[in-house]
Formats: sequence, structure tokens, C-alpha cells
Amino acid sequence: MLARHPQAELAVITSRGESGRRVSEIFPSLRNVCELTYALPDSNSFSGCDVVFSATPNGIAMTMARELMSAGIRFIDLAADFRIKDVAVWEHWYGMEHACPELLDDAVYGLPEVNREAIRTARLVANPGCYPTAITLGWLPLLKAGLVDVGDLIADAKSGVSGAGRGANVRTLLTETADSFKAYGLTGHRHHPEIEQTLLQLSGKSPGLVFTPHLAPMIRGIHATLYAKLVTEHATDLQALYEEAYADEPFVDVMPAGSLPETRSVRGSNICQIAVYRNERRVIVLSVLDNLVKGAAGQAVQNFNLMFAYDEKTGLEIVPLAP
Repeated sequence: MLARHPQAELAVITSRGESGRRVSEIFPSLRNVCELTYALPDSNSFSGCDVVFSATPNGIAMTMARELMSAGIRFIDLAADFRIKDVAVWEHWYGMEHACPELLDDAVYGLPEVNREAIRTARLVANPGCYPTAITLGWLPLLKAGLVDVGDLIADAKSGVSGAGRGANVRTLLTETADSFKAYGLTGHRHHPEIEQTLLQLSGKSPGLVFTPHLAPMIRGIHATLYAKLVTEHATDLQALYEEAYADEPFVDVMPAGSLPETRSVRGSNICQIAVYRNERRVIVLSVLDNLVKGAAGQAVQNFNLMFAYDEKTGLEIVPLAP
């Protein structure tokens, strides 16, 4: 995305494991697009940069953030190091001591549909997780309108295998995931406190959330089926509510009434497609996105555009791949 972005110049790309190798050697799809060579990350690597994107394992970005920001470099972290404001909660879920808790207050949660104005002036952006993005966008209009019981929210979500990364792992082998479907993280998932934090911000109330993630036999995509109980018996035009809430959002597509959004319809794009249904006193919301784009890299570029006052859609007007 950055290689084709008209306002971005790729200056350096780093890797501890692939140092010295050309990017296009590892990713042949980037031949004649990106011919940089991986370098080791150190304090000198980024000296000429205006912004650094960090897509490292959890616990790495926080060891570099203080030095980068002191040098005037703006920082977008695609991992989870700065997503949760409560350091004790973060340390509980990620099992390590936070290296720079003093920066948590400076970090802006990078969900443009919620924090757009704060992102524009942010020095440090915590790019949201893929599940939290799909789930938050699905519930946002209901919570802002105060129409549902915040203490009774259920998120049943499914992810493609790429959500687990590229590392070799038996549980993500083709022979383990193909023709199968399973739940995981039932006793607790790291995205749970991240989702709760944003729901609290939107509603002003402590949420009661049941979140169950599933691994689906597909490479990429998130499908979240969301359930909420209406607090009023009065008829509310939920379709109109969602269409109005997202009318000016370039990357949220509210589908026509009766639609059933599919992950394949957003594959490779920065779009989140949403459909809303009413079943008596309950609302059912379907929210789908590409976990690697709107759920990760695309959203990071969207935040980059906001931070540097470019058109928010720059480099991201990607038509979903079909079939």
C-alpha cells in the first residue's frame, strides 16, 4: 500500500530475521514495486523518517517508541502495545511489564470513525485489532444513540487463519484448518479488554460483553455477528440509523435492508460492510472486513493519511478482489 501511495516514500524496512535479504526475494509479488533490502532495526535506521509503522510482535514497539518520539518521529503501532490505557490490565493480558507506561496517555486509539480528530494531531497511534474494529463499527450507531442494553452484548466472531500471522505453527497448518471450524479463547481473548474499553468510551457505561472468536477455514476476513437487546419498545428505523451514522464514512458500507454481507465481498479492501436486522427486542448486526486491511495495514495507512493531512482515501481506494 505504501509502495503505491503517492505521498509516501519508503525509506527503510527492517527485520531481525530477514536482514540482508531483498523484500522482493521473500515476496515475489513486490518485484518492480519494492526493491528495498531488509535492515536490522536500530536507533539509526529511522533517523530520516517522518513516521514509522511498527508491525512487530507484542512487546517490541514499546521498547522503541520513547526514542523515536523523542527524535520527533511519529509512530503507528499495528501491535497491541498502546491500545489499552490501563497498564495493569495490559500487563495482565499480555503477560509482561510495560516498557513505557508514561506514553499510554499520549497514544490515540486509531479507529478513525471514533477518534478522527484526535488522530490528526497524534504523535503515537495505536492501530486497533481486527476483531475490535469489526465489532466496534457494528455496534457504534446503537451505542451512540443509547438504544441498547450495554450490559448485555454478545459478539460471535470468526477470523481467517492469516489473523494468526505467518509463523510456523501446527494449529494453523492447512491440514489442521481446512474443512474445519472451531472456537477458541473462550476463557479470555486479548481483544476482549480492548473492545470493552472502546464500548465504554462510546456509551459511558461499563459493558457486559460476551466475546467468542472462531477460526474459519479461509485465508483472510472477519465476520462478526453481533447481538444486542433494545431498551425501548418504540419502533426505530435501524436501517436509517445506520445509513445516517455512516453517511460520510468512506470505508464503512451500510448494505441495503435484507443483505447478508460476505467476507469475500471485502477481500483486499479497506471496507467494512455492515447489515442490521431487528428480531423483536433484539438487534442483530453483521459486520465483515478484511482482517489484514481495514483490520490492520489499511487502517494504519488511513491513520497515516489523517496524521499528515492527506485525503483520507489516498492509496486505499482498492476495489475488493472477486472472485
